[in-house]
Amino acid sequence: MIKYLLRRLAYLLVLVIVASSFTYLLAAVTLNPRANYEGRNPPPPAAVVSAALDKINSNPDKPALERFGHWANGIVSCLPFGDPCDLGLTFQGVPVKDEIGRRMWVSLRLLLLGAIIGSLAGVAAGAYGAVRQYRVPDHAMTVSSSVILSIPTVVLAVFLKALGIGINNAVGGQFFLTIGEITPGLDTWSWVGISDRARHLILPSLVLILGAYAFYGRYQRSAMLDVLGSDFLRTAQAKGLRRTRALIKHALRTALIPMGTFFAYEFALLFIGATFTEKIFGWHGMGEFLVTTIQSNDVNGTAGVALFVAILVLIAGFMADLVTAALDPRIRRG
Repeated sequence: MIKYLLRRLAYLLVLVIVASSFTYLLAAVTLNPRANYEGRNPPPPAAVVSAALDKINSNPDKPALERFGHWANGIVSCLPFGDPCDLGLTFQGVPVKDEIGRRMWVSLRLLLLGAIIGSLAGVAAGAYGAVRQYRVPDHAMTVSSSVILSIPTVVLAVFLKALGIGINNAVGGQFFLTIGEITPGLDTWSWVGISDRARHLILPSLVLILGAYAFYGRYQRSAMLDVLGSDFLRTAQAKGLRRTRALIKHALRTALIPMGTFFAYEFALLFIGATFTEKIFGWHGMGEFLVTTIQSNDVNGTAGVALFVAILVLIAGFMADLVTAALDPRIRRG
């Protein structure tokens, strides 16, 4: 198993290097940072613009490979016992690492609760629906997940936001808070601050919970149905194991193997996949940062987000391999 995990880790490291390098070069070639200075009145001198772009290593007049080498050198400095990591500066002159360091915690606070609750609910509903195939629980899960998956995330988020505002107007209060993650000026860890954060978190978390429930419910149902007709499950019951225990110990354990991989990668990609939810509810996280960097022709910001996501995918892939090795004895023997 150790050899298998080491091979997988080396493979994932290569993917991180290739993905982040390709993204930087693509951004350096296609984005035009000079456009941020166009249309100003009076127009800044060309020498001033070039100097400003040189300062953030985004001058299109320099070869893309030269700029990539400078950027990659900052990445290498992140290695153990090296200098502090340098991912360059954003167009506004803010260090990209500081912006990512701030925004990733915003996204994590938004995503953690929704992803965990939604995935657990989806797995439970999908497994139970498979066991009760073609009965009311199965039909309820299938119909609800199909409806949710057919609604675009942006529509679902706008609908829940409007619903929250409508409920607030109906009760004459502010039970649901729909903009930002906390009301400015409140003490974060006071009772009032915690309550305020919770009310800000309800609606965007519900968007993520519903999406995860629908996604994992459908896949878990299919995975569970494949296992229910297997020989090893019938053998376990023939040897005297109760049906409930056989379903939990053998069927569910086997059906969870692909779901562990799904969850690991889905959670990593949620950091930039919750863009609509962050934008609509005013959470300034990684998804919003990615959109902003592309819109502002920010090469360093775009490349920084790509590197961040690539590292998350590496961690997620390795965690998925660990889960698969723990659930599948064939890999442990290998």
